[in-house]
Amino acid sequence: MSFPAYDQYKESGVAWLGDVPGHWEVSALKRHLNIVGGSTPKSDVDAYWEGDVLWITPADLSRLSDFYITEALRCITEAGVASCGTTMVPAGSVVLSTRAPIGSLGIAAVELCTNQGCKALVPLDVGSKFLAYVLSICSTELNVRGRGSTFLELSGDELGAFQIAFPPLAEQTAIAAFLDRETAKIDALVAEQERLIALLKEKRQAVISHAVTKGLNPDAPMKDSGIEWLGQIPAHWELLPLTRVVAKFVDYRGATPNKVDDGVPLITATQIKHGRIDHSLDPVFISEEEYATRMTRGFPELGDLLLTTEAPLGECALIEDERVAPGQRIILMKMKPALMSSRYLHAHFRSQFGQAELWTRASGSTASGIRADRLRASNVLVPPLDEQGAIVDHIREVTSSYDQLFLEAQSAITLLQERRAALISAAVTGKIDVRGAVVDLPELESA
Repeated sequence: MSFPAYDQYKESGVAWLGDVPGHWEVSALKRHLNIVGGSTPKSDVDAYWEGDVLWITPADLSRLSDFYITEALRCITEAGVASCGTTMVPAGSVVLSTRAPIGSLGIAAVELCTNQGCKALVPLDVGSKFLAYVLSICSTELNVRGRGSTFLELSGDELGAFQIAFPPLAEQTAIAAFLDRETAKIDALVAEQERLIALLKEKRQAVISHAVTKGLNPDAPMKDSGIEWLGQIPAHWELLPLTRVVAKFVDYRGATPNKVDDGVPLITATQIKHGRIDHSLDPVFISEEEYATRMTRGFPELGDLLLTTEAPLGECALIEDERVAPGQRIILMKMKPALMSSRYLHAHFRSQFGQAELWTRASGSTASGIRADRLRASNVLVPPLDEQGAIVDHIREVTSSYDQLFLEAQSAITLLQERRAALISAAVTGKIDVRGAVVDLPELESA
């Protein structure tokens, strides 16, 4: 569906806005709202915590499924509010994270307060929903205005001076209603693709789990595994600790390496996803000198297996390029080739059984992780080598169609999200006139 442009435009004088409709006002946020900061009560005073007052932090905003803030990870008491100087703001206030990260936002559904990592924008003559839509596309512009050496922070003065285009209030309401309707359609399509991805992951794991715990021969003699939930396994398989089949474990924990603009790729834990290394995710490099020093514990070789031990736990990938440097929270495993194929162990860690072996041995209060000694003690089912190869080939053949559908679904989500952002941007900057696409709203004047 295409939408018309406005009849008349004018220069906004603001680079990111471009030309705006002639009857819109371009001005600083501070002329249309009050900016309210937050604070944190003392953490060691129990009387300040676990109350009924929503206390919003950037973490709360990052986990919102829609615009509205109805709960908080932590609440404080009225005494906590009074103790630290945070300010209660009314429902309808737009809460924006202004520190690590800048740009996450939500609309207060109830009266609440924030910590110092957020600013509350209390509207005077601007619609909350319209303002939220505008700011939702301004993350890059707001981050440019952030300051700080340790982490970026957007000051109240910088935020107040930030300029956007303000249509008349009734038109703001119409634009917000239009975007509510159209983004809901897009979000429904995204949710459909996400359900498909979840189903494909389940099917893929089911294929892998069955292959690495039951084998490919349905008529093979079976025996009890000794693990209640796992049940029977092929009688000629062995259940062994990893130390029996892995020749060397290399843990690359230690000081954070110095990063350079170009050099040897440093593999981070977050780059290992869906069974492979994704070099496009926040690429990082280290120097040749640092590579030579760090890899003295064990240089990666083709076919070695990488496993993330924390944040996230349990992602794995095979080394396909020797010129890489595994980073922190990653353990490299070199196989005993007479007993274990790295491709088979890769399949093991992607199975329900392999994941269960990791998570039952994990520890940590905030982020679950597994120590090297516990990893070595985890169990793996070991078929003969030729059978391992057949199992891996079977998994690849059966799951290749799932992988293609997975990639197509991911691509569809990316396109839908780009379309969503572009539609919001076009509507809130006046590049399209959506007034005629909205019904049951106050009568709008044509411009």
